[in-house]
Amino acid sequence: MYEIWLRAVAVGLGATLLMDAWGLLMKHLYDVKGLDYRFVGRWIGHMTRGQFSHADIRNAPATRYEAGIGWAVHYTIGISFALALVAAWGRNWLEIPTLLPALVTGLLTLSAPLFIMQPAFGFGFASSRTPNPMKARARSLITHTIFGLGLFVTAKALASSF
Repeated sequence: MYEIWLRAVAVGLGATLLMDAWGLLMKHLYDVKGLDYRFVGRWIGHMTRGQFSHADIRNAPATRYEAGIGWAVHYTIGISFALALVAAWGRNWLEIPTLLPALVTGLLTLSAPLFIMQPAFGFGFASSRTPNPMKARARSLITHTIFGLGLFVTAKALASSF
């Protein structure tokens, strides 16, 4: 049982790394800025003081260790979604990964930024307060689809060692 959960953690790490690599590629090729994970850490830091939402997180006072906390939370969330995928589909999915469950999971992860984080950061429900909401939504959709593909690709790579 321990091996299954360890593998699920590895799948989450791999998928999150692939998502981050995609972000770096988009930044390098097209100068597309992704989420600055300092703001995730800042959000968490302010939560410890009882503030859960902001008019604009970018203007909120910085918190101690916000960059490290943001990145740690980002990877913890990626791992958590992989654990949920394995909990839902079981060991069989890890042994013989299929694309559909991974993509569905990736698309379900889209609900976190659109309906929780963006409103809490002051960016509006589903990016509604950003300069170009449809563009922001499309980027989120693509990024979380890449995460889903990352779940599949990582699980497939690890399946040969089962």
